[in-house]
Amino acid sequence: MNTLEECRTAIDLIDDEVLELLNKRMQVVKRVGEIKKSSDTAIYRPEREKAIIQRLTQKSASEEGLLNGGAIEAIFLEVFAVSRNLELPERIAYLGPEGSFTHQAAESRFGAMSDYLAMHSIPAVFKELEAKRAKFGVVPIENSRDGIVGETLDLLANSSVKIVAELYMPIHMSFVSKARKIGDITKIYSRDKGFGQCREFLQEHNLSGVELIPVESTAKAAILASKDPSAAAICSHIAAKLYGVPTMFDHVEDNIGSQTRFVILSDFKNAPSEDDKTSILVRLKDSVKAGSLVHFLQDFEKESINLSKIESRPSKDKGGFDYWFFIDFYGHVDDERFKKVLQKHTGEVTWLGSYVRGDEIEFQ
Repeated sequence: MNTLEECRTAIDLIDDEVLELLNKRMQVVKRVGEIKKSSDTAIYRPEREKAIIQRLTQKSASEEGLLNGGAIEAIFLEVFAVSRNLELPERIAYLGPEGSFTHQAAESRFGAMSDYLAMHSIPAVFKELEAKRAKFGVVPIENSRDGIVGETLDLLANSSVKIVAELYMPIHMSFVSKARKIGDITKIYSRDKGFGQCREFLQEHNLSGVELIPVESTAKAAILASKDPSAAAICSHIAAKLYGVPTMFDHVEDNIGSQTRFVILSDFKNAPSEDDKTSILVRLKDSVKAGSLVHFLQDFEKESINLSKIESRPSKDKGGFDYWFFIDFYGHVDDERFKKVLQKHTGEVTWLGSYVRGDEIEFQ
């Protein structure tokens, strides 16, 4: 291939082969959906998807392919999303509005073709799931800088829905506007927190004197900026794209490295994989007794179970200063080691979900 035209012809032929293979894959997927429906098996299997991506990443590396793990994941997550919609179309509720970071997290797992419901609050997401008006829910559970989302933990404590997957997403802010140049901007919309996270950027670009207008969401900021060529917004990339506002600057946050952990909620139990995490709620019967929490944690140590998080929350069903404990550990609820711990603490532990461990983001 010596000319551009020859390269384009070769690409067209390869694209035809890719399309043919994708159609063959979808025929098999359709049959998988029929089998799952007849056996009432969950359509979304994150452990299976992760295993496929890992296998393909290893295959590409062994064959010295140009696609790395990140590229393979980006391509095949969309393939998986299309496949699930062929197996059984499902509705996904998420903490809105449309264009929020939670929306971005949901689309990264369920693709652009899925049926989404933007909910005004985290409790509203739980209600949609409990009422069976949605099959999946996506909500934030913690941020690397702001800590735990207490509302999500409190709702998990009293809900029948379970965590079926987790994902970590970097939180990057974009500076977007329809203005021809930055000097034409007279007002900037964002959330209060958005302005706080981008203070250095605003100073460096002589924008400190421009009117800063706080709004309820970064998505709303993008909407307002889309209607006014003299306005700008500090918002998510997906909001800018959704509402057609050109991006002037990407990654304008002061501290590069913030990430949010999101959880995907539903009503089924995942099969064990080789890399699971489990979340539990612990209500100790003798919580006021000295050493009760230490003794509980020692049972995990005896079984060589590695804890990744422990978070206390005020109990809402008792007066005074009584606490529940939310614990994440590596392993599945069906692991024999955890069953031994559970036998010692009957009635004290509520299982909140076992799911494939998400990949935390490493910043250089």
